[in-house]
Amino acid sequence: MSHLDNISSTPGKYKPDKAFRFNSSAASSSLSKLTLYSTLFLSVLLVFLLLLSSPSSSPSPRRQLSTGSHQTPLSLSHKLIRKSARPRSTTGHTVLVTGAAGFVGTHVSLALKRSGDGVLGLDNFNHYYDPTLKRARQKILEKAGVFIVEGDINDKGLLQQLFDAVLFTHVMHLAAQAGVRYAMQNPGSYVHSNIAGFVNLLEVSKSANPQPAIIWASSSSVYGLNSKVLFSEKDRTDQPASLYAATKKAGEEIAHTYNHIYGLSITGLRFFTVYGPWGRPDMAYFFFTKDIMKGKTITVYESPDKGSVARDFTYIDDIVKGCLGALDTAKKSTGSGGKKRGPAQLRIFNLGNTSPVPVSTLVSILEKILKVKAKKRVMPLPRNGDVEFTHANITLAMTELGYKPATDLEAGLKKFVRWYLSFYSGSKKKSS
Repeated sequence: MSHLDNISSTPGKYKPDKAFRFNSSAASSSLSKLTLYSTLFLSVLLVFLLLLSSPSSSPSPRRQLSTGSHQTPLSLSHKLIRKSARPRSTTGHTVLVTGAAGFVGTHVSLALKRSGDGVLGLDNFNHYYDPTLKRARQKILEKAGVFIVEGDINDKGLLQQLFDAVLFTHVMHLAAQAGVRYAMQNPGSYVHSNIAGFVNLLEVSKSANPQPAIIWASSSSVYGLNSKVLFSEKDRTDQPASLYAATKKAGEEIAHTYNHIYGLSITGLRFFTVYGPWGRPDMAYFFFTKDIMKGKTITVYESPDKGSVARDFTYIDDIVKGCLGALDTAKKSTGSGGKKRGPAQLRIFNLGNTSPVPVSTLVSILEKILKVKAKKRVMPLPRNGDVEFTHANITLAMTELGYKPATDLEAGLKKFVRWYLSFYSGSKKKSS
């Protein structure tokens, strides 16, 4: 990233040489001589100001891409990029996974690689939560042969370079600014990533030849204030309860536009409260586990009718199966070089567990697994974007994707806690 030189906005007073000062004894000098001196004075002043305001002649640094703890120019990374993106067989897919070092991105990338597909990751390693966890996921991916380019989906030049280097058959777009409550603190980050970043990715994808098929992560949050049970893909989604939900809803409309105009094949996946090993620290199950173990009081919200808030918790392995099912059944885009040649596939699916569990029950299961009694504070659900419950109708995903969740909450939380204790006890040993 180039930086402008720091140039003073006030260059200071100009002190002319004595030879140019007006002397009263020279009042009899001719007008032409005075004009000559004045011209010389103004010329020197102009040159002086031009030298002050001219930009540095040093070249701006070229874009650098991080490959871990050091920086490597993209040109030097082409071999690693192509190797990572190369499928093991002629029938394998070549997939760009955005948000590859994220929770879902890591699991999906590993699953794609295991199935023989070529996978190239892209992630900006932002600080929404501790990037140490993302770096740890990156190491897991590197061992599996998945290379991650460090960069932002808003960097159109970088995306274009990646598309020039690799002919992607699919894009698994999982990069996004997550979290419902954080939108009240930093709303701009949601517009920047979930809307502007998505448009940027679609712009590069629609101009590619051939165009890739796009699978991307929407959210169950789009159902917003919907009170109809179960949540179906046919239900209204025009009453978002949070800015996060509004940006995901906007993404669905943007996807429709690019499908209609440019022939991009696009599949949206509405995730329902994903949890599991390598999860996000901002999720309730994660920080509940941490605080219960430390003896801290946790806050459990209740609905206005004094009922417990409930979520359709979905284990990460089930979500991954849905993602791969969507990718395997995605049809090719119909455009070429930004021009639509015919109608293209456009789909949206719920990926949930279809069995909502009260948050109070989640806490009871964690108490049982951790063998620790939680200190609880029950409070009314605040107006921060959270909804009272979610409940997915997954009939469409079961029919078209072969999606079938197989992990109940207690079994999934046992796997999460096992990972949590192993990961953080291991981190403490290394630091000590």
